[in-house]
Amino acid sequence: MAKKILIVDDDQNISDYLSDILSEAGYATVTAGDGDAAMKALEKENPDLITLDIEMPGVSGPLFNRKLTKKGTDKTVPIIVITGHPGFKYAIPNAVAEFDKPFEPKDVLAKVQSILGK
Repeated sequence: MAKKILIVDDDQNISDYLSDILSEAGYATVTAGDGDAAMKALEKENPDLITLDIEMPGVSGPLFNRKLTKKGTDKTVPIIVITGHPGFKYAIPNAVAEFDKPFEPKDVLAKVQSILGK
C-alpha cells in the first residue's frame, strides 16, 4: 500500500504541483486548503507525512501544529514545512525539514523519500 501524504496549502497551484510530484513517485496524496480542512483530513485519512504551509486563512500552519501537539500526533506524523514566508518557517519547531517557495521539486521529493522510503 502506498504511503499517504497530506498536503496543506491554501494555494491550489502549489497543492496540485506537490500532489503531481508525489503521486508520480508512488505516494498517495490528500490535499487541504487550511488547517480546519487538514484536521478533518488527518482524522479521516491517517497520513504518513504532512507538508504544511505557514500562512493560510482560518487556521494557520502554526495553529494547526499546536492542535497536533495537543493530540500527540506531532510525535507520530512527520511534518515538512513549505512556505513563502522564509522567516516563519521555524514556527513549526518539530518540523523534520523546511523549504522556501519556490522550492526545488527534487529536493522535496528526496526529503520525503528519506523519511518514508521510495
